[in-house]
Amino acid sequence: MPAAAEPAGVRTAVDKALDLVEAVARADRPPRLTDLAEEVGLHRATAYRVLADLVRRGWVLRSDDRYLPGPAVLRLSSSAARNSLGALARPVLDALSERTGMMVNLQVPEADRSRVIEAVRPDRLAMISRLLGEALPVHRFAGPLALVAALAPAERTPYLRAAEADGHPLDGPDGLLADVERAERTGFAVEYGRNEQPVASLARAVLTAPGTPVCAVTVVGLGAEFDERRLDALRTSLRRATDELACMLSGGGEGSGPAAADPPSGRPPGPASSPPRAARSSAAPRRPAAPPAEGPA
Repeated sequence: MPAAAEPAGVRTAVDKALDLVEAVARADRPPRLTDLAEEVGLHRATAYRVLADLVRRGWVLRSDDRYLPGPAVLRLSSSAARNSLGALARPVLDALSERTGMMVNLQVPEADRSRVIEAVRPDRLAMISRLLGEALPVHRFAGPLALVAALAPAERTPYLRAAEADGHPLDGPDGLLADVERAERTGFAVEYGRNEQPVASLARAVLTAPGTPVCAVTVVGLGAEFDERRLDALRTSLRRATDELACMLSGGGEGSGPAAADPPSGRPPGPASSPPRAARSSAAPRRPAAPPAEGPA
């Protein structure tokens, strides 16, 4: 079959490289150049040039006319298991769950909702779903609500549209905009039984820079345990946990601890330092040879 034409629209070199790495990784058996080019929508010559660079850097391994995940992918997988956001946050989540007796989860923002990437659930709350790996809409869960409230207003639109498309009102005292405003003002999002009766949850975003939430930590339990008296204690514990996590993620280290008077946004003490820009190489890249002819399937 002829190679598929490249799709219209902006597609960077990084997009093409990642598309090919992901295609190699998810293939049932080692794919050929033509298979990969068709799957990711690249011309065969373009796919070959990108694959040549990926092979050179160890992200893809070439065996005859087929491609496999390279050693760099395997090293990254091993490193991610140790150094992923979930792994780094796990001690904080464990401590928060033990201190409160509640289930605790960690969520990260996606295009129009959040996704649960880690959860700690005590045995007494085994009846409550962990939702691990699930994508959660902003109008039904405290975690995505806390994340959206921490975003700049212009960045909230995709989340609000998804809620509106699901039939949830945006305006009025019971609308989503009022919930977002309340969470932005207080620094905490609270939900009572919108997704699962009789469950309640309290969430706070973790920021390392204004308007850019990295994740949210959510405390989940039975609704009867989320009265105003208990909520004050839960807010204090959640604030401590999110400040500790923000400090870790901004380079403060696990043992440095947050300042006593941090603002309710989950921001670590002091301005976050910007990472240095990578130096650009002035050397012209080498162009690989033309793609070889493939043997029979």
